[in-house]
This record gives sequence, C-alpha cells and structure tokens, in this order.
Amino acid sequence: MKAIILAGGKGTRLMPYTAVMPKPLMPIGEMPILELLLRQLRQHGVTDVILAVNHLHHLIRSFFTDGSNLGLNITYRVEDKPLGTSGPIAANLEQLPDHFIVTNGDLLTTLNFSAMVREHLDRGAAATIATHRRTLQADFGALTVGPDFTVSEYREKPAMHFEASMGLYVLSKKAVAPLIPADTFFDMPDLVRALLASSQKVVSYVEDCEWIDIGRPDDYARAQEQFTARPDHFLPAA
Repeated sequence: MKAIILAGGKGTRLMPYTAVMPKPLMPIGEMPILELLLRQLRQHGVTDVILAVNHLHHLIRSFFTDGSNLGLNITYRVEDKPLGTSGPIAANLEQLPDHFIVTNGDLLTTLNFSAMVREHLDRGAAATIATHRRTLQADFGALTVGPDFTVSEYREKPAMHFEASMGLYVLSKKAVAPLIPADTFFDMPDLVRALLASSQKVVSYVEDCEWIDIGRPDDYARAQEQFTARPDHFLPAA
C-alpha cells in the first residue's frame, strides 16, 4: 500500500511555533506527530510514502531522509506553489497504485488504516472518507423568525450534530485521475464534489477511534495530554 501525506501547510494557526518549525514536526511525546503517523501507517502495511511538502521542507527532508530508519521508502514532492489538498495527487499519479491513502500530516488518531482500506475495496468505492461524529454547541439562543418578523420558535443554545471529515481518505486512481487538474490548486472538497457530480461512489468510513487535528493551540495541547497519558494506545508495540 502507498500513501500520500500532505505536509506542506504553513500551520498559521499554530504561529509563532510554526514560523521556525513545520507543523508535521511539532512534537507529540518524544517524536514529531508526522513520525507517529508514519509508524502507524507502517504497522498497517504501508511501505511507500510520498510526502507533499512546501513550508520549511528542508527540515522535514533532513529529519526523515529516505525513511529507511522507519522501514519505509519515502520520496518527496516539493510544491513550488500551493496545490491544495487534492492537487498533489495529480502531480504524483504515475507513482500511485490502483488504490492509495491520502492523509493530512498533522493528525493524532487511533484509526485502523487496514480496516479502512479493506472496507474501501469491499464496497467498490471511488473514494472513502474517514469521518468522526462531532457536535457544535451554539453560544446563544436561536430564534426562528418568519417573513413578518413573528417569532415561532426559541431554542436555547442548540447543538448541531454532523459527520466531520478526518482529513484521511482512500482513493481509487482510476476514478480520481480524470477529475484533478494538473498543476492547479484543487482541494479535497472540490474532488469529492466532482466525484459526486460524475455519479461516482463516495462512502464514509466510521470507526470508534481517537482523532485530533492539531491545527489549533488548544487541540495541540489536548493531543499532547492524550498521547502522554496513553502512548501505547496510539502506537502499540509491533
């Protein structure tokens, strides 16, 4: 199995830390969060990884080199301009197998990658998106107001439940290749909308797992706390 890891973002929400260190190198416990993700992927049978890099890419390359110390074959794709979260796929199509993993490089998760790939293949999907149930709680009371300004309903701080994308995908090369423009900024929502518009099968993969995107300082702090409390939960001994 092969994976593309998106590791080129500037991590602006984690400034000033990410001014001198790319977000994928932010430490979780005693290792960068990207190293943890790479070790997890290796445990689930991934052997080849393409790192799509940009911001401070020389630091990422110096740290992971060719990946041999992790039992991986790592190659690098340096973006000379932002390509979004789908654009790097087009730039690496020739190196990709029929089905492959795409993931953000700043995730702390216990997701079972092997099970997700199996489900993707079993369901014959063009794209499988890992999703996590989330709830947003409003800070204010919400009114339903009619055209004549008559109030018909008052809900005190309502909650909205939804399935959040975890930033982790399994994709069919045959399905996505014709839809991603070359050398163009193209985000994953653009790709999913294009797949749906062409009547391709897009499915959700749901698993009772931990998931934290470290993009914000409070989430990064929570990720550090959770990993420090139970490192074996996130990275079981091989």
